[in-house]
Amino acid sequence: MTMEAIRKDDTRWFKIRNSAWFNPKLVAGAGIMLLLVLTGLIGPLFWDTHQSRVASVPLNLPPAWVADPGPDFPKADPHHPLGTESSGRDMLALLIAAMPNTLKIGLIAASIGMFIGILLGFTAGFLGGWVDNIIQTISDSVITIPSLAVLIVISSYVRQIDITNMGLLLALFAWPGPTRVIRSQVLSMRERGYVRMARLSCVSTPAIMFKELLPNLLPYLAASFTGSVSGNILAATGLEALGLGPSRIPTLGMTIFYAIRASAIIRGMWWWWGFPILMLILIFVALFLMTIGMDEVANPRLRKAKA
Repeated sequence: MTMEAIRKDDTRWFKIRNSAWFNPKLVAGAGIMLLLVLTGLIGPLFWDTHQSRVASVPLNLPPAWVADPGPDFPKADPHHPLGTESSGRDMLALLIAAMPNTLKIGLIAASIGMFIGILLGFTAGFLGGWVDNIIQTISDSVITIPSLAVLIVISSYVRQIDITNMGLLLALFAWPGPTRVIRSQVLSMRERGYVRMARLSCVSTPAIMFKELLPNLLPYLAASFTGSVSGNILAATGLEALGLGPSRIPTLGMTIFYAIRASAIIRGMWWWWGFPILMLILIFVALFLMTIGMDEVANPRLRKAKA
């Protein structure tokens, strides 16, 4: 390799390293999230997820590294490294199957909420006037509603809850937050020079909103989306911990519910509820780091303050 090629590679790496997107928080969060997603995708290739079904393995086995589980539990089995629970399900298989389902619920609710938020936020912020007043009043009113209580009532009346239904229920209250964030950003950007130039050029209002403003708001939208995913996963986990989640589909929240119902804490079966909580913590940490990192990408003041 010539010296000129080496200089070009060094220059390219310097540009990437100093890019706003090369953010330690964003990279760390995306790395953790990628690892979790790959665990759900590749895990079934290396571990039999059929063991997540009821009565598929021996009951109440502790994790493989527990040498003395006590008189109340059988001896650990290395074929079940994270142990099993009282319904005869392998914990490792259960986590591999449950973690993607929990992420799907958050993604469905956040995607619908973000889509509605983009439409309403851009409309309110760009058009202003009575349209802005109506949208702002509706979104502020929905935010004041105790969403968890309403979701509990709705979930108790839904006969069969699956991943999609759970996401749709959460989406009912997932749009006001993105709507307000996007509206505030559009209000600050609609008076900029390129927007005025587009108006003078007789560009249509939808084209200005979604071709001129939208690309400049992508970092804000990405940060809002990851925050919404985290909030919806937390809401879903709260409902599931009360037993109002998908009963036939493994999720992290429903695993915690079954552990609570079977008195796993009192019985000392820490692995039954501990591992799902650990997975949720990793998900929340990854999404939090991604949100903070994309906030720094979108806001130059944060990068300057950090520097």
